[in-house]
This record gives sequence, C-alpha cells and structure tokens, in this order.
Amino acid sequence: MVGRMVVGSAALADLVRPASAPDQVGGHRVLPVAPELTGLLPNRGLRRGSTIAVAVGQPRRSGGTSLVLALLAEASRAGSWCAVVGVPTFGAGAAAELGIALDRLALVPDPGPEWATVVAALIDGVDVVVTAVPAAVSASVATRLAARARQRGSVLVPYGRWDGADVTLQVVRGVWEGLGSGRGRLRRREITVSARGRGAAARPKEIKVWLPGDELTRVIPRTVPSTVARPAVSLTLVSPA
Repeated sequence: MVGRMVVGSAALADLVRPASAPDQVGGHRVLPVAPELTGLLPNRGLRRGSTIAVAVGQPRRSGGTSLVLALLAEASRAGSWCAVVGVPTFGAGAAAELGIALDRLALVPDPGPEWATVVAALIDGVDVVVTAVPAAVSASVATRLAARARQRGSVLVPYGRWDGADVTLQVVRGVWEGLGSGRGRLRRREITVSARGRGAAARPKEIKVWLPGDELTRVIPRTVPSTVARPAVSLTLVSPA
C-alpha cells in the first residue's frame, strides 16, 4: 500500500529538508546509474548539481518513462532519496520491483500552480528530483531551478523540453521483440538513446540498450531479484488557508 501525506506547500520545505543522508551518500559527487547507461553521461553517473533532461518523444510513451526510471534505480538502491513530481501515473509498486526504494521516494502527483515552488523545495533536501515539465516554463524559472540544484548538490531531471541542460537524453529509435508469426507477447525492446549536451557532453553519443516491454525500466539482459515493496511517501499539496 502506498502511504499518502497531505501537506500545504508552505510546509514542504520543512518536510524534505532532512531527507538526504549525508553520512551514506552525501560525500559522493557522482551518483551511480546502470552500467549500460554510463557511456551517455560525462561523469559516468549523475553528477551532483547537474541537470539531466529526458526529452519527450512522439508519441509520449516512446520509452522516455523507462529511461527516467533507469536513471533513478541505481542511485536509489545505493541510498539516495528521490522525488517524482507531476507524474500522476507513476507506478510505485512496479518501481519497487525494479529496485527503487519506496521508503526513500517522495511522490507529488499534482503540484498544481506552485510547481516551481514544489520543485525548489525538493531540490533543497532530495538527492534526485524528477519532474514532468509543464507546458509553459519560462527560461528564467528553468535557470533558477538549475542554479538551485547546483548550489544544493541535487540532481535535477526534467522530463520534457528543457533548454540549457547539462545533458539531454532522448529515445530516438525502438524495436520490439517477442512476437512470432502473427502471435506472441511483446517482451522487450531494443532502444537507441541519444545524448547531447555542453562541456564534456558536447559531442553527441548514441547507445543501444534493452528495456522490458512493460515500460517500467530495467536495462537488460540481467536477472533482476524481486524486491519487497515498501510504503512510499505520496505528497498531495493543498493550498494553505
């Protein structure tokens, strides 16, 4: 069962401030990712203070959701706190089976009009903050959030269009496997992920990885041990009186 905590946006900063565990992971400047993804990132992982955007392909469910969760899984397993903002369809139970620790996961399915405030508060106390990008985000707001992530040592992962990211990842091609001659089940997909960015990531890169057919990230081939699901913290924001 997923726990639910209803809080006002004004209380969010106090709630998340103690989330990170410096004794365990705070001293690590680069958080781990699955080995298959290290070649896409200039530091072979998620460098604290960086912004790693995942572009949304067409159609929207083109592998981007799986890629986002792939970026979270290893850091979460290593002890980092993570947050997912603005993704009401996020499957916490399935994420737990893939190794994401739900007792260190904050969910804000609907941040409402205070989206930027919510993301900024989470950046202050959470190691990796994934957020769906609203349709209209000004360049100044994006710049402020990226600067806040640099100052706080958090990793910001916008899911959608985001100009000025250190690295932008996108699924550019995909081939399904599993169907026989007219029948069978889609079991997994080989996707091609492109990476482009600035500085050390200026040279474009592409890699091919396998993702499972259920859209809920595990880079394979690899036997994945099942994980007992733990309660997640789900934050539903209400306007203060």
